[in-house]
Amino acid sequence: MNKVKCECGHVNPEGTILCESCGNTIAVREKTDSKKLLDMKYDGSARRSQTYKKTIVDKIWNFFSSVKVGVWIIVLLLIASALGTVFPQELYIPPTVTASEFYKDEYGILGQLYYMLGFHNLYGSWWYMVLVASLGISLVIASLDRFVPLYRALKKQGVTRHESFMKRQRLFSATKTNELPAEMIKERLAARRYKIREENGNIFAEKGRFSRWGPYVNHCGLIIFLIGAMLRFVPGMYVDEVLWLREGETAVIPGTDGKYYLKNEKFIMEVYEKDKEDEVFEDAISRVGDGSVVKNFQSNVILYERKGEIVHGATPELEEIQKKQIRVNEPLKFDSFSLYQVDYKLNELNKMTFSLIDKETEESFGQITVDLLDPQKEYDLGNGYKVEIATYLPDFYFDDDGEPATKTRVPNNPAFVFNMITPDKSEGETSFVAIQQTIEPNGDNKYKLKFENVETKNLTALTVRKDLTLWILGLGGAIFMIGVIQGMYWNHRRIWIKKNEDEILIAAHTNKNWYGIQNEMKTIFKDTALTIPKEQKDES
Repeated sequence: MNKVKCECGHVNPEGTILCESCGNTIAVREKTDSKKLLDMKYDGSARRSQTYKKTIVDKIWNFFSSVKVGVWIIVLLLIASALGTVFPQELYIPPTVTASEFYKDEYGILGQLYYMLGFHNLYGSWWYMVLVASLGISLVIASLDRFVPLYRALKKQGVTRHESFMKRQRLFSATKTNELPAEMIKERLAARRYKIREENGNIFAEKGRFSRWGPYVNHCGLIIFLIGAMLRFVPGMYVDEVLWLREGETAVIPGTDGKYYLKNEKFIMEVYEKDKEDEVFEDAISRVGDGSVVKNFQSNVILYERKGEIVHGATPELEEIQKKQIRVNEPLKFDSFSLYQVDYKLNELNKMTFSLIDKETEESFGQITVDLLDPQKEYDLGNGYKVEIATYLPDFYFDDDGEPATKTRVPNNPAFVFNMITPDKSEGETSFVAIQQTIEPNGDNKYKLKFENVETKNLTALTVRKDLTLWILGLGGAIFMIGVIQGMYWNHRRIWIKKNEDEILIAAHTNKNWYGIQNEMKTIFKDTALTIPKEQKDES
């Protein structure tokens, strides 16, 4: 940066408005004899954004150093965040439905548009993260653009200030006298915790300078908080997923990279019974028509740790770590992870049994049991009788074109296209079988599959959580609050007293609470011949 030398001899950076040492006006655009009050926000220090505007780096710096740009980024983030709450995020929709169908079916055209614009997964979208990063960049650049020159200006400020600097302060007075009760004034200033410097009979008193850094401490806290929020999208730092487990099922725990597995031994749900519970619960139970007020639901689980390396296609070798009964607010905790009981589903279809019979004679040729989660392609009944599954639709419905389709892979409404092969029907007969529905597309068949029974299982839903960013968010929040307190409950006060030939000049400045500093000066200059500084009107 180029340098500009003041008439007092102090060398200032280019772009400085007021000399860092004496406060004299050195900017070309400012007039020394102007009666306009000085803008003391940054003590007239040289800010990069107001000095250099040529290179692309300067333009980027100047763009992000603007308070208006920062405010607009915050406004955009608020609008986007608000839109993200209009409909539930994809994370909170039922896991048994696809996102595109859910938003369309539940919220119509608005829901479909919401999904198409990506608001269903807003907080993990790239453009939302760009806005968050832009806010962080704006905070860093805006803080550096103001903090560094302000710190330098306050550190280098001299005791003897230029006459024009004194006269253009908001609080100013001039007294025609040569007598300055310096010792008494310094004692009173010291009693009010002012730091006092003296030079050539001139006095400079200052206190509460640390309060000026409150906003920058705020910015530091916000930056740390934003870093913590962005780290949540780094793999391994943050996990918040839902694990659905059927009774007897063992599955890998999301976010553990295949290291930990969980088995659901049994799911238990208990409800309050009107005749067996205390009178305290009778009113609540009575208000529910069917009396199904849940008393407890829990999952009895076993936690396993995988041994050895992952071999695709091979059954992992698991070692039991612990058993746990997971209830609401009683999670299973291990290795930075917590598993919470969050939801359940009772009596999900698991297996269906059919008999192959002759429609006329009702003679049975055997039974097949279809595992709805892992159906076989072919079931051999012997003696030339077998059943093939040509099509399996776990969650059957008719689409917009009237064609059979499935909403999800969960067997909520299973339907099959069976091919029944018999000795006298070697090419087979086709039958479409759904719950309470059978269609024979090629005309009347000789054989049919008769439904016999169904096996169901209960499911438990566990929220898997891991948050290594929580301490970063807490640290950022704590630093932010320190900055708020620092800037709110203290203020930076300065008093200059200068001997100027046959008069004494007094000027004062504070970054806030002008009423307080005026009352303080009444006490400091009480019983002296000096005129107490009063507020001046700003004359442009």
